[in-house]
Amino acid sequence: MHYNRKLFFYVVFLSVNFLFAQKIVSEEKNYVLKIQTKNKFERTQVTELGLIPEEIFEKYVRVIASAQELNKIKSHLKLPFQVESEIKIENIGIRDFPTQDDAYHDYREMVLFLENLSQQFPTRTRLHEIGQSLEGRKILALHISTEFDASQSQAKPGIVFMGGHHAREHLSIEVPLNLAHFVLYESEKNQKLMDVLKERDLWIIPMVNPDGCEYDISPAYRWWRKNRRNNEDGSFGVDLNRNYGYEWGGRGASDNTSSQIYHGASAFSEPETQTIRDFVDQHHNLKALVSYHTFSELILYPWGYTYDSVSNPLDLKAYENMAFEMSRITGYTPQQSSDLYLTSGDTTDWAYGQHGIFSFTLELSPKSLDDGGFYPGNIIDRVVQTNLQTAIFMIEMAGHPYTPPL
Repeated sequence: MHYNRKLFFYVVFLSVNFLFAQKIVSEEKNYVLKIQTKNKFERTQVTELGLIPEEIFEKYVRVIASAQELNKIKSHLKLPFQVESEIKIENIGIRDFPTQDDAYHDYREMVLFLENLSQQFPTRTRLHEIGQSLEGRKILALHISTEFDASQSQAKPGIVFMGGHHAREHLSIEVPLNLAHFVLYESEKNQKLMDVLKERDLWIIPMVNPDGCEYDISPAYRWWRKNRRNNEDGSFGVDLNRNYGYEWGGRGASDNTSSQIYHGASAFSEPETQTIRDFVDQHHNLKALVSYHTFSELILYPWGYTYDSVSNPLDLKAYENMAFEMSRITGYTPQQSSDLYLTSGDTTDWAYGQHGIFSFTLELSPKSLDDGGFYPGNIIDRVVQTNLQTAIFMIEMAGHPYTPPL
């Protein structure tokens, strides 16, 4: 029998590595911890151990901790805590969403989705590669406008919607993708929406962290948050939403490379955040920015790095008015970011602090880990419908943020 020795070796190599990968995944241990906290100050103490309060209640928070982090908590955390459950990672053996979640878009499907929209609406869209990830994947932005000459498009108030900063937050990618689809198709038959779009410069960046998003579903849900930076000490990843330059490296971020909220070696150390920085720097007409995340059903606005409120009273009132209106539409809770706990180096603090852009973080559904957390199943349609009107409202408000909503 004749066979190709190189091919045979390659297949065996892949098979062994696949089994090894399965073994690694099955041995990863994470835990859900319940930590007693009474206020935002104690919640910030939790972040100083490099942990993220994923759920916040009146008298406690829930965090997800690795075995290494659990040992550190036992040694350093003065607040009472208990291990509530162990997270079990289901081996599915493929780089794709499991069958029950196949409505979600992986990187390749996201690219095709945007390419198809651009082809179907050639006079109203342009698809741009605005940068590349650490592993060389394109970071794409869909430009929706009636004018594509920069001098004309940037004469209009601009707004950008983005998702996928955190790898495991796949629903945050679906909302901006579906928003692009909705405004293009709906405006063909809705003159009011078309009139709004004619006066705005709209950008959609659905997947800021493509490497992390792909890694999180390969070969199983990994509960991965960061990008895929090799930190050269055996750890991987930088939290992109702690890597922006405004108040970088402060409280609510960690210098521990293994932490979920590791801020990176320096501000804008990562190509993904450099891409967003350069994009915003080049678009001086941006008046509003919405960054989608999951989960908790919250509408968050600056500041995150300090407990102090925005000092400009007109800006603060505009933030409160817009957040209240988005809350009225969605049922989500509006609040200043640091009312949860301190964060530093995040997208919205940077966009407002550096550029004066009215910026919001929308924490989408579900409300809790018990409802599905980062992997809630196919709730895409419901969550998209909940947030479409909010997005249209923000597109309108980009032109007059100081005007109170009717």
